[in-house]
Amino acid sequence: MSRRRRTLTTALLAVVLTGSTGLAACGGPDTTGGAGTTGGAAASGAPTGSPTGSVATEVDPALAAARSTPAEDSAYPEVGDPGVDALHYDLDVAWDRDTDTLTATEVLTFRATADAAQVRLDLAGTMAVTEALLDGAPVSTTHDGKDLVVQAAVVADQVAELTLSYAGTPEPVAAPATRTDIEGLGLTIDPDHQLWTMQEPFGAYTWYAVNDHPSDKALYDLTITAPPGWVGVAGGTPVGDTAAADGRRTTSYRLEDPAAAYLVTLAVGDYTSRELTSGSGVPITLWTPRGERRFDDALDTAPAAIDWLEQHLGPYPFDTAGAVVVRSASAMETQSMITLGDTDYATSPAVILHEFAHQWWGDLVTPADWRDLWLNEGMAMYLQWWWEAEQEGVPLDRYLERYAGDEAYARVEAGPPGRPDPRQFGSTNVYYGGAYFWAALRREIGDDAFLAVVRDWPAQQAGRSVRAADLLAFLEERTGRQLDDLWRSWLLARVSPELPR
Repeated sequence: MSRRRRTLTTALLAVVLTGSTGLAACGGPDTTGGAGTTGGAAASGAPTGSPTGSVATEVDPALAAARSTPAEDSAYPEVGDPGVDALHYDLDVAWDRDTDTLTATEVLTFRATADAAQVRLDLAGTMAVTEALLDGAPVSTTHDGKDLVVQAAVVADQVAELTLSYAGTPEPVAAPATRTDIEGLGLTIDPDHQLWTMQEPFGAYTWYAVNDHPSDKALYDLTITAPPGWVGVAGGTPVGDTAAADGRRTTSYRLEDPAAAYLVTLAVGDYTSRELTSGSGVPITLWTPRGERRFDDALDTAPAAIDWLEQHLGPYPFDTAGAVVVRSASAMETQSMITLGDTDYATSPAVILHEFAHQWWGDLVTPADWRDLWLNEGMAMYLQWWWEAEQEGVPLDRYLERYAGDEAYARVEAGPPGRPDPRQFGSTNVYYGGAYFWAALRREIGDDAFLAVVRDWPAQQAGRSVRAADLLAFLEERTGRQLDDLWRSWLLARVSPELPR
């Protein structure tokens, strides 16, 4: 199978939209009368609350890959809204390090999933909206906390284009987690006034207006203007790099495959880059702080990590790969450009391989609900242990025994991997318990069948957000086995089963 390619034409940025007068959502909170109102309806003379002259449109073929079925999350229902199906985000952001101000223009192309009088997007209250246009006409908004509500109506399946201008000083938000390596979620300003973001399970809304839920994947174009001497970094294919007379540098990137909001990365700072290539020809860009060489040896393992993963998972699923090192203690599998904290652990070869494993399990195919986080973390952990066992020359079954006690403890403390405590997001239970499920499945169905499903699942579900039940149905169909008992014991039971022998 050759590497997947998709070239989006200029139609991506010039989607033909018929006349519409508003946005819509169902189930979102009514925040009329909230702070941060921007005038629009009165100026345009257009009524709010009912669509006039609206015509339902088909999703443009250039955007069809991003059509989703958004859902309310079972763990964090306050973030995201099922009424919005985001298709494309065009984000143009500029960073002022002297005032710590992010200034942005956003064009969101979206599909309403139901008739409604208004729509809610997630946008941090620190970002002040100064103008809102819907298909070129001014619209009124209210902004209460993180809820940005556009006061205009739309009908189901209508495609519309929302343009927002806003600015503010970004601040991370609290994580629903007990992990010590997560300081906060979202866009963060470091002591040198550089920017970076990690935003799992949410936090993209700290810097742009978004349907911040993994069930709603979208396509992205990002343009970043950095202060003189600095550069903006993001995931995706580089499509522009210009320098202004005042020394500011503007870089542009395009995510040509649908991405969940939490997998979009942004960094602005004093970076230099190096170019490497995997054995199969994947271009890899490594961004590190200027003059910082202590991570080079570990980062140089990126091509070998991708080569190893391709042996088991098939061709690397995106056009480009890379890593950016930021001032954090954590690491994230941000799509095509993984984000690594500036610690020895976060930049270790094992973690680099783990985050690249997510490009198949987590990024190409994404959990549609945060209760199913084990889907991607369990597989990435299993692959990491598999690789580590090979590096040590130890049988994998024996290597897995090292973590049995930790898995049992984590299951008690944070819940079974398939029913995790939402107050302890990303705890060891979903990593280790999920990995042991895969080990048990491999023992149950044999190496050949196991390797086939591990490779075929992301290929068949490419670009989708899925639920655990989808995977179970796939596994049973492919193997011809009834797997309910294995599923319940490893993913739903409160007491850990014995390790497979």
